[in-house]
Amino acid sequence: MPRMLDKYKTEVVPALMEDFDYKNVMQVPKLDKIVVNVGLGEALQNSKSLENALGDITQITGQRPVVTRAKKSIATFHLRAGNPIGVKVTLRGKRMWDFFDRLVSIALPRKRDFRGISPNSFDGRGNYTLGFKEQLVWPEIDYDKVDKIRGMEVTIVTTADSDEEGRRLLDLLGMPFVKRS
Repeated sequence: MPRMLDKYKTEVVPALMEDFDYKNVMQVPKLDKIVVNVGLGEALQNSKSLENALGDITQITGQRPVVTRAKKSIATFHLRAGNPIGVKVTLRGKRMWDFFDRLVSIALPRKRDFRGISPNSFDGRGNYTLGFKEQLVWPEIDYDKVDKIRGMEVTIVTTADSDEEGRRLLDLLGMPFVKRS
């Protein structure tokens, strides 16, 4: 059993039941999935960048990503419908918990000038999105083999009904939010 899943079951569930007065364990919010997304604008000119991004995300998540394609043609961006414009991977189950553990304990503290993450990036339904400017914060990525620094977006989807419940869930799981003073 992943370490974070064990922490969720033993510490987080009882704390959330007490905080929000849930009468049933099934009411307690939990992590549903984590989506990692990389947009590749340069993939139109350089097809090699798509392969490199696929390799990086596969190393980071342990799962092969899906290539996302443009839905519409946009002439000003020289974009045609069907062109590859990014990669994404959806993590669930054991891989999701392992990824979340590495995100909280390794990747976020390695960010430059890290003082915590904003508690305001919730979407209104308890889901949290956070962006990385570079993939080098992940220990799986070898600095010498990186062709270009790419950003990525990590979306944590929860079963929480409100931002307050989602924030409390992630806080109890160890997400390093900036403390409001």
